[in-house]
Amino acid sequence: MPILDWLGKDKVVNHHRQVPYRALEPQYTYGDANGATGGNMLIHGDNLDALKTLLPRFEGRIKCVYIDPPYNTGNEKWVYNDNVNDPKIKKWLGEVVGREGEDLSRHDKWLCMMYPRLKLMQKLLADDGGIFISIDDNEQACLKLICDEIFGGNNFICKFCVKRVGGRQDSKYFAVIQDYVLCYAKYASLFVAGNDIKETGNYPKYDSEKQRYYKTQLLRKWGANSRREDRPNLYYPITAPDGSKVYPLLSGEVNQRPKIDKILGRWRWSASTMEKALDEGRVEFIKQDDDSFIPYEKIYAPAEGESETKKYTTWIDNTSTGTKVIKAIFGETVFDYPKSLDLLEIICQMGNVKNGDIILDSFAGSATTAHAVLNLNRQDSGNRRFILIEMEDYADAITAERVKRVIDGYGGNSGNGGNDGNGGSAVAGTGGGFTYYELGERLLLEDGNLNESLGEEKIREYVWYTETRTDYAPQSERYLLGVHSGTAYYFYYERRLVTVLGHDFLHSVKTKAGGYLIYADVNELSAEEMDAANIRFKKIPRDIARL
Repeated sequence: MPILDWLGKDKVVNHHRQVPYRALEPQYTYGDANGATGGNMLIHGDNLDALKTLLPRFEGRIKCVYIDPPYNTGNEKWVYNDNVNDPKIKKWLGEVVGREGEDLSRHDKWLCMMYPRLKLMQKLLADDGGIFISIDDNEQACLKLICDEIFGGNNFICKFCVKRVGGRQDSKYFAVIQDYVLCYAKYASLFVAGNDIKETGNYPKYDSEKQRYYKTQLLRKWGANSRREDRPNLYYPITAPDGSKVYPLLSGEVNQRPKIDKILGRWRWSASTMEKALDEGRVEFIKQDDDSFIPYEKIYAPAEGESETKKYTTWIDNTSTGTKVIKAIFGETVFDYPKSLDLLEIICQMGNVKNGDIILDSFAGSATTAHAVLNLNRQDSGNRRFILIEMEDYADAITAERVKRVIDGYGGNSGNGGNDGNGGSAVAGTGGGFTYYELGERLLLEDGNLNESLGEEKIREYVWYTETRTDYAPQSERYLLGVHSGTAYYFYYERRLVTVLGHDFLHSVKTKAGGYLIYADVNELSAEEMDAANIRFKKIPRDIARL
């Protein structure tokens, strides 16, 4: 298999193993974080440290990872500095790569930044999970090669082409109208694309009344025979939601009344067919920036038992809707180039994120991933969970704030101002909740000793996670971490004392179990005594796992 090499690679290939585990410090909980959609997390801090911190609790448990990393375009005007010259990244490169990092090209820097993060994401993925990565032409070729190396080329699922409405006019030669989403599985043999892939891949919108996905198609005739004079009887007005009259105009612009300087077109349907479709709710009016409307046909996905739709790898994504949603929520554009909500809902479906599953986004930005998860939960009363990580200072003011407003509702008269892109009507809250965290101190110091300033409970929690990969619950019995698969786990630790596993400690043990794993500073029991009581000993801090 071809392998990509770059300056600094030797310093980062195994760097994920050297990243210290840091404690998570909860700052506040918003909404119903303990309800059906509880367990949602938003972490402020470097995503490399945060990913390592998630490892003991979530290794092998994340169903879907979505990331929208910097595209490395060289554009330094974005809120998220996109050419990997962020001071935090430069500092990290200096520490990890050393003076050699001063000679790195921007592509070398980007690869050094991405590689250890992808290694940790691969560990977090469930065996049947998948990762979806947004990227453009600046780094997609390099990304494909390092993902082949990290995930295995045989676990490559596909590269989706995401066609934007409009084009990037700053391109030197052509208007670039596509980005990409690379998809890899943890194990391709176990990966199953979402059951609704036929619905969401080409039917990105959801009709909550009919509980079906749909796509839209222009109602005005296009191409040959599309002028008014070609079929005069198919030129007539229809009524928009605001009461204005909409006529088919070949320019694609729609006004309240026809103008003689416009080329008049025609509809694809007769007046009677149009009237029936309007009555049945099969017409969607999309409001434009000039307050006019363009009508579209709503084409629903095949229902259960109907013929399957082919699974295409090209999606149409109107990225401008991401900005409209941000404006609707905040009343102004507080984040440049947010991902569209439709795209993230599609990815949740493609990744087969079902009730109880977790989706992780470690480049959270404006929190579109959380918004999509909350929307899907509202649609089917589900309990999908999200974990967001954002390193920038806007993590609370923008990332978390958007999630709060989505939970409560926004637009219209909800008090948040702005227009929701649907004529100003309010968007109902999704409900749910989340806990906001800051990254705390490292658990193991550089000399290998425990960071006792963290407090005993955080140390106990870490040891329990590394041993069992299950959630920790405090126990009433002193030193008992819990019982898992017939084994009782004890962490015999005192901050200012040397703890000894001996007969006195054994007499204090109250929990009966098939076996025991006991952490202590010193072991005085003989091998025969250990075997007789089915005890395994681990020394503090030597035998505490380094992830």
